[in-house]
Amino acid sequence: MTFEIFSVSYLVPASSCELGTTSTQQGLVACVPLIGTIAMSHVWGYLADTRGRRKILIVTMTMTYIAGTLAAFSPNWIVLGFLKLLSSAAVSGSYALSVTLLSECTPMTKRSSLVLLTTSVHMAAMGVMAVIVIPVLPLKFSYYIPYLDIQFNSWRLLDLIFAVPCAISSIGCYCAFESPKYLLSVGQDEEALKVLKGIYTMNTGDSPDNYQVQSLELEEGHNLALHKGFWGSIVAQTVPMFKAPLLKYTLLISFLFVICYITMNATFVWLPFIINAFMLSVVGGQRSLSICEMIRFTSNSTSIPEIQDCTMNTEAMTLVCAITMILAFCNIFMSSIINCIGRKRLFISIQMFAGLSALVLSSSPYWVLSAILFVCFLSAVLNFGFLNTYSVDIFPTYVKAMAVCLTLMVGRASAVAGINVLKKLLDTNCEAAFYIFGSIAFCGGLVGFFLPTDLQIQEQKKTSKT
Repeated sequence: MTFEIFSVSYLVPASSCELGTTSTQQGLVACVPLIGTIAMSHVWGYLADTRGRRKILIVTMTMTYIAGTLAAFSPNWIVLGFLKLLSSAAVSGSYALSVTLLSECTPMTKRSSLVLLTTSVHMAAMGVMAVIVIPVLPLKFSYYIPYLDIQFNSWRLLDLIFAVPCAISSIGCYCAFESPKYLLSVGQDEEALKVLKGIYTMNTGDSPDNYQVQSLELEEGHNLALHKGFWGSIVAQTVPMFKAPLLKYTLLISFLFVICYITMNATFVWLPFIINAFMLSVVGGQRSLSICEMIRFTSNSTSIPEIQDCTMNTEAMTLVCAITMILAFCNIFMSSIINCIGRKRLFISIQMFAGLSALVLSSSPYWVLSAILFVCFLSAVLNFGFLNTYSVDIFPTYVKAMAVCLTLMVGRASAVAGINVLKKLLDTNCEAAFYIFGSIAFCGGLVGFFLPTDLQIQEQKKTSKT
């Protein structure tokens, strides 16, 4: 999912020379993946809750690979945007469904830590993307394809490479188990028991006959929505999230996802652009400037080769990799202490710390301090994982995939505006960009005080079970 959604961060600027895209057109293509995820998230959530997590993951990843591969042969920016729309619409459910599947196949005591670790994988994948860009994008080959009237060059090869993980993931999902909790929720008790025996055999090496459990019971009851027809089933899957006691959590988590997506997703989409401008300025000797002055210096420069040929500075891509890897390891550390400190405290602390860092970032005239503050601002991306742990813990199994997809969809909708607004502000009023986005991030920390504690979630589960 990371490779496909964030591929536009590299492909949009890299293809601008050949496709002749303007700043506005680049912004439109950059936000296309979010439009696709918004359009289909609800549908994939419904299908996962009614047809199975594993089956839908196989379908989505296969469709994404096909559309992502075709995008490498786009003759213009409109076709590129359309194919990225299709690939993102297909991949939109993959993250939510994989998190749901993971949460339903792991013990409760380890669930939050393991779900949180998916954010580390997300960050590490972004770092790997930057590493791939370093040798591939500067390649000078060009092969003309007469039928399409295009030059097959380095950015198209890069797009093909970015599509490969979707094919690998599809094969991986085919070899994986279905969620035993899902199988129970739809009344397939025997199949759920077979899955648990399979997991037991894989974990221990023992024969499945040695598995001591003979029968299973789901504390939340079975999903009755399967017998109400297509539209009735969709309504039955959605309405419980907008009724007590789930309504307050649906609204709260959706609002927090809006804050995280409008700040972090937008920033990470333009991260290669920001880091590229930062490093070009530093390498060019302009080190006593604020980060916004560096961006303006690079935009106005006509003597930097990387700007003229639409490639990206190698040092910048190395820094992107380093930043994402640092955040990935920070997230691993957070996952190890989450049960000691608590999700709520960690969420609030990270969000407010990131917001304050952004508010003072644009006033720093020292490039080292600016880099540190920028990384501190980016640390708010860790809260995606915390919010996902809340989603998979709070919502019952029969609406869990739908709930995770729906709350993510609301957040992604806000990111469409965030991506375009941030790019416009970086071009016209850079300081305002960090003041506005920093203030939004800080306010997210204040809203976090309304999140339930782990103890409250456990008490709520006990109440619903009785």
